[in-house]
Amino acid sequence: MSAHTQLDHTHDPEARSWVERANDPSSDFPIQNLPWCVQEGRVGVRIGDQHLAVAPLATDGTLSGFEGSLFEGAQLSEDLLSLSPERRVELRHALFALLSSEAPEAVQRRVQACLSPIGSLTLPIRIGDYTDFYASVHHATNVGMMFRPTNPLLPNYKWIPVGYHGRASSVVVSGTPVRRPVGQKAPSEEGGSPSFGPCALLDYELEVGAVVGRGNPLGEPLSIEEAGERLFGLCLLNDWSARDLQKWEYQPLGPFLAKNFLSTISPYIITAEALAPFRVQAPARAEGDPAPLPHLYSERDQAEGCFDVTLQVHLSTAQMRAEGRDAHQLSEGSFKEMYWTIAQMLTHHSASGCNLRPGDLLGSGTVSGPARGQRGCLLELTWDGGVGNPLPTTSRTAIQLPSGEERRFLLAGDELSLSGRCHAEGRRSIGFGTCSGVIID
Repeated sequence: MSAHTQLDHTHDPEARSWVERANDPSSDFPIQNLPWCVQEGRVGVRIGDQHLAVAPLATDGTLSGFEGSLFEGAQLSEDLLSLSPERRVELRHALFALLSSEAPEAVQRRVQACLSPIGSLTLPIRIGDYTDFYASVHHATNVGMMFRPTNPLLPNYKWIPVGYHGRASSVVVSGTPVRRPVGQKAPSEEGGSPSFGPCALLDYELEVGAVVGRGNPLGEPLSIEEAGERLFGLCLLNDWSARDLQKWEYQPLGPFLAKNFLSTISPYIITAEALAPFRVQAPARAEGDPAPLPHLYSERDQAEGCFDVTLQVHLSTAQMRAEGRDAHQLSEGSFKEMYWTIAQMLTHHSASGCNLRPGDLLGSGTVSGPARGQRGCLLELTWDGGVGNPLPTTSRTAIQLPSGEERRFLLAGDELSLSGRCHAEGRRSIGFGTCSGVIID
């Protein structure tokens, strides 16, 4: 068992912090979590409703064993991201000790000076590269049925984690407005000319983002045992999608303008160490499915390579907010349903010799489950079973909202919010916060 998967005193459900709001059972951010985030240019962790700037505590020796320079800069440094699993555990223990209710009063006073109420948070990492995968077999099957009803999954799907290279420059932090993209759309009739204009079928995709810690040298692939230890942490990811642009452009090379205009991540990176109690067995493959090739298979990864994260999506329209209505839940699913594990995605990504670097972002692909209420995008949620042309609005079953409005795809003023929370019997639940954006035209 690797250092970052072991359970220890920092996972004790009875552990409490002297930061009182962290002890609220409804809080996403108890002392058992301590996710990394950046506020006002200061790298730190969230505890309850507070941000703790870490650099001053390391510089003056309050956080012993770590240099202040490790936490300097407006984003998590490569040195911090590249820490070994053992050092990351030591850092977690040190931060936990400072925030524990058992910390000496003198330590509490010093740490208190570095706390500030949570305010505007910025992008926590500099994302050098972004790759999006397609790891939910339920999502892949649903989408495949829309285009290939008799053969929804292509032959490679159950042999490799399918993915494509995304656009790192347009990854933004939660709260950034979502401007409707423009582009070419398919001709309205066969043999006609495409049109150019604003996207009419704007969608979201519920995903989980994986942040790479230590990288690998160019030409030196990671083994699956190594890959599991290269995960620094997880965040929420919304891969906004222009479905009408996507339909026209995706063949033969895959997504381009339909995906590159914006992707939103949550401001918190939940560390691999905090997620240790929520590791679960990978789902059993269906009868007749091939076993992964040897380089993608590890007994340990199969036993603990998935994460039990409950994910929800909520929609609030401008009218709903004006009427004081609560956001409407569109779906609830679980990240543990994925066909491919994060370690398998990392292994496959590096198998050609590709060098992953600290801070690289990997998207899981849309997280969908087997039930209708677990579908992770509007493309699936409004699908009436694949009858008729799969993309035009007229062939879709509208979602009825409490305000009397209906939606097939997103309109101006709509706010889409993702959330995630981990639960395990006998453990303190932790959360991911939210990942949201408002559509503007």
